[in-house]
Amino acid sequence: MKNSNAVYISIVALILSIVSLALCLTCKKGDVAGALKANPELVVQAMQDYETQQRENAMKLVEENLKKYSDELYARADDGIIGNPNGKMVLVEFFDFSCGFCRRVHPAIKEIVANNPDVKVIAKPMTFLSPASKYAAKVALAAAEQGKFADMYNAFFEFEGRLSESKIDELATNAGLDMEKLKADMESDKVNKTLSATAELAGKVNVSGVPTMVFNNKILQTLDASVIQEAIDAAK
Repeated sequence: MKNSNAVYISIVALILSIVSLALCLTCKKGDVAGALKANPELVVQAMQDYETQQRENAMKLVEENLKKYSDELYARADDGIIGNPNGKMVLVEFFDFSCGFCRRVHPAIKEIVANNPDVKVIAKPMTFLSPASKYAAKVALAAAEQGKFADMYNAFFEFEGRLSESKIDELATNAGLDMEKLKADMESDKVNKTLSATAELAGKVNVSGVPTMVFNNKILQTLDASVIQEAIDAAK
């Protein structure tokens, strides 16, 4: 927190210096303080412009990284898939099964898949919100070995309550999974490497929260199916 405050103070000081310099070009020596007092909106505008520039720079860096790591985003064979596995339109979702906002965006994902048969959703589970996050992610990825990744993805997000290992096992059993095979596949190198690769990729492309979606090498942070649909329609 102290570091954050120091950075903020430094930024404010820098902005004030820039504003003062600009004013010096148009006013007499000694009039800067008076000009700032008379025109406080100049400081506010300078800070807003600075924040806008910082956001634009950050987004540009994110988009550059999305292109740089496109193979890891779109071509990992072991990721979970929802929708058409051969779909030409690809939506990537970083999510956590313990995330309330991910639960809220789930109906939008289902709507997009239902309305767009040419869309493939690559589901990349994160595991940082709770111990159940990792267990659920491993179950979902292991379920893919039995052709049931999407079944578990939907079951976990549609369950009304807090996920626990026992509840996750119950939902997997209800989905008709071979539990002995599932337990073995959960601890496989394939599943563990997929989770590690997802976490590493999230750092590379600056995914700092969930849900985060990527479409056409651009970040989509929304809970609204219409926003996702607009991006898909624009790309067609």
